[in-house]
Amino acid sequence: MASAPPPSILPKPHAPTGSLVALAFGALGVVFGDIGTSPLYTLQVGIAPEPGMQPDAGDVLGVCSLIVWALTMVVTVKYMAFVMRADNRGEGGILALLALVPERKNLRIGFVALMVVAGAALLYGDGIITPAISVLSALEGVELAAPGFKSAVVPVTCFVLLGLFAIQRRGTGGLGKVFGPVMTVWFLCIAGLGAWHITRNPGVLAALSPKWGALYFVHHGLRGLPILGIVVLAVTGGEALYADMGHFGARPIRLAWLTLVFPALVLCYLGQGALVLRDASAVTNPFFAMVPTGAATYALVALSTAATIIASQSLITGVFSLTHQAVQLGYFPRVTVTHTSSHAEGQIYVPEMNWALCIACVTLVLTFRESARLASAYGIAVSGTMGITSFVYFVVTRRTWGWSLWKALPPLLLFLSFDLPFFGAN
Repeated sequence: MASAPPPSILPKPHAPTGSLVALAFGALGVVFGDIGTSPLYTLQVGIAPEPGMQPDAGDVLGVCSLIVWALTMVVTVKYMAFVMRADNRGEGGILALLALVPERKNLRIGFVALMVVAGAALLYGDGIITPAISVLSALEGVELAAPGFKSAVVPVTCFVLLGLFAIQRRGTGGLGKVFGPVMTVWFLCIAGLGAWHITRNPGVLAALSPKWGALYFVHHGLRGLPILGIVVLAVTGGEALYADMGHFGARPIRLAWLTLVFPALVLCYLGQGALVLRDASAVTNPFFAMVPTGAATYALVALSTAATIIASQSLITGVFSLTHQAVQLGYFPRVTVTHTSSHAEGQIYVPEMNWALCIACVTLVLTFRESARLASAYGIAVSGTMGITSFVYFVVTRRTWGWSLWKALPPLLLFLSFDLPFFGAN
């Protein structure tokens, strides 16, 4: 793990109060919704064969392997072990990184600021797309059990989104108490479904080896690179974890990720892969195919819809934090900032941004109408922000923490080794 920055350089941090377990539970309901609902659509798009063809077993194992290792390297290593150690008085996010860069009036720092503003703009885009694609993908699952529901997907999605933005004024602390139990049930459910299908086809565990990810590119050559544009959907929410750090703190977020979220996601993706390897017809929608068609489908759709509503929360709160920091740094006009907690300074509500996001999300749903059409734009916003974060983190390690070039350069090269291919693939 990266060494901690010198304490004399950074301002005295603030941190949310409460027990570690309670804060981790609250983080489940606010921070992990985005990355936690990616199994709804990621593998479905990644392993879809050409019309009339059966999915190739090697491709299924390859895509599953790439997803597992993307979660490991991007979220666990990059964000949890390195980037989340860079905070500005407890706040995270790309603008928090900029605030750590020493003020120097020269071209290089000006370029850093320009990159950060671009990254912040991409994160705003992520905050608009996430609610739209998440809720759409969940409600589209109803079509498996009730094809006639297709015409109602868009209006119901808009109604759900309006309700989500209407309750934001309650604050992330209050929402975390409500959403935490739902997301706990969600992660236990997808872990259980995944584990069940793995037991029926344990051969899918071979995908835990990075060999299958490498073999995917050996088999497909340069034509296989676009798959990374799909794999990056599995790590959407990684930047939101960092942006939301001020709401709950780094330690609770790490605890929730390592003990529940990460294992549940790995089990779910491998379970979907096991199902497709055993039943090729499940490739059309492997997530909802994990349960029998009928009542179980409706129950899973109901839980998925609740989870995707919460998935939107991580980006909405991230946008609030981003806006607050941008105002403080002079990059954004003054807006109303309401502190929703007397214990956690980072828990805020910004009504102007809340309703601007609401209008933009509903407009996206009415324009694109299907979650698959949003996937490429989603990937560009996510991977672009991650790449810029890697670069600015390198500047912070060099200029603020005083790392030598030989200490700071290897993490940068490691991060860019997956950030740039993800961005290029999209």
